[in-house]
Amino acid sequence: MDIVRPILQALFILAVPPIMLGVIVKTKAQFAGRVGPPVLQPYYDLAKLLRKRSVFSRTTTWVFRAGPVIGVTAPLIAAAFIPIGDGDAMVSFDGDFLVVAYLLGLARFFTMAAALDTGSAFEGMGAAREATFACIAEPAFVMGLLAIARANHALSLSGFLGPSVAAHWPHDGPSFVLVAAGLFVVMLAENCRLPVDDPSTHLELTMIHEVMVLDHGGPALGFISYGAAVKLFVFAAMLIRLVIPITEPGWAIWLALAGGTIAISIAIGVVESTVARLRLTHVPAFLLAACLLCALGVVLLVR
Repeated sequence: MDIVRPILQALFILAVPPIMLGVIVKTKAQFAGRVGPPVLQPYYDLAKLLRKRSVFSRTTTWVFRAGPVIGVTAPLIAAAFIPIGDGDAMVSFDGDFLVVAYLLGLARFFTMAAALDTGSAFEGMGAAREATFACIAEPAFVMGLLAIARANHALSLSGFLGPSVAAHWPHDGPSFVLVAAGLFVVMLAENCRLPVDDPSTHLELTMIHEVMVLDHGGPALGFISYGAAVKLFVFAAMLIRLVIPITEPGWAIWLALAGGTIAISIAIGVVESTVARLRLTHVPAFLLAACLLCALGVVLLVR
């Protein structure tokens, strides 16, 4: 089982993320009264993009080509630190949650650098917005994880997102609820979902993430799309481990993770179907609310 577990974890991390995007689109289609594309449509789109040829502008440098590669590699490495299924994560050590934050920040940095490398004013505008909002979202993310670590007296994701969470819910439940709400807001912002950003829009003046990848196509765009799906899965997996703390080892944890992933995808689809996009001037206040929720979760743990 010690040999099989890492293989199952790796397969789960590699295969599940695109399903989340399919469930979100399917949920939004149901709200709009449409049938919508199949849930497996993101896999077909990725296969189509990977079969295409890459076209690069003569004005771009190696930074433009490195953006999609780092954008998919960093989230995949970050996912290896998340405890998937029963047992610890594939990689675990004290303070690894800070490495996860830095890995996600590294993917963001290279995406912004690739956008700036094109010399496009629109893509530079999107990179500036991404950097501005990330400065508010990242503190909320780190404070939320610190609150969970403080409650469980552990410094690794496998330690404070493992079975010990269930034992602390009766005493630290209010703090965990606040942190879960804050992390959900951060997940929407970090993955460019409504009400912060609209992934389906094509109006450059209102886009944040999508405007940064306008010049990418073919396999590069496929890497970016898959990396975004993996990043969404990383946030969802952490939320699931916090909200659904199953202590018994076995297939129940895998089923809870799969069901929780679908539930979070449906919740995102519901939010995007019922909430309008915020004005850019109101997004900082929305993210500050997440910071306050996670900070209050930390305060409640001070005894």
